Amino acid sequence: MCEDKQPAIEAVTAPEDTTVRSVYEWVETALWALVAVTLVFSFLFRLVGVDGSSMANTLHHGDRLVLTTAFYTPDYGDIVVIRRDNGQPIIKRVIAMEGDTVSIDPETETVYLNGELLNEPYLDISTPALFNFTGPFTVPADSVFVMGDNRSNSVDSRAPSVGAVPIEDIMGEAVFRVWPFSRFGSIE
Repeated sequence: MCEDKQPAIEAVTAPEDTTVRSVYEWVETALWALVAVTLVFSFLFRLVGVDGSSMANTLHHGDRLVLTTAFYTPDYGDIVVIRRDNGQPIIKRVIAMEGDTVSIDPETETVYLNGELLNEPYLDISTPALFNFTGPFTVPADSVFVMGDNRSNSVDSRAPSVGAVPIEDIMGEAVFRVWPFSRFGSIE
């Protein structure tokens, strides 16, 4: 008995088929990457720009920052972006939390938190009692008290138009500067 060996049949594809398949795979990969980036920047991170000088010398007009948005809970000293009713968000530093009492000594222009002098190594200027705010002011439930680092040029929780900021109005924490490249890195 002799086995009949048949030659193997090999499939031959036209060059057009591989080109079309390559283009399809490239487009599919690009679309999935776009979806992934969109989801990450919609739910975890956000890019924001600094408009104004109220956070100088920590942040400057034109800086571009990465903001963490998912599962964020404010803490003392955090730099946060706050959603405003007029649509223009503001960026400030968290000074006090729910139940804390804030006051400013108008003579020494220093901030007190719960009766203790607040240590603010990020400041290079004093804190004037703008908007006639000297306190004491107790931060209501589910809110924070915020101030800009450029205390003489900042509309913040000392102003009646801002006041205590509800936590639900905080969009997230600014954690990283991406522009300008000369100051690229984490924000302290």
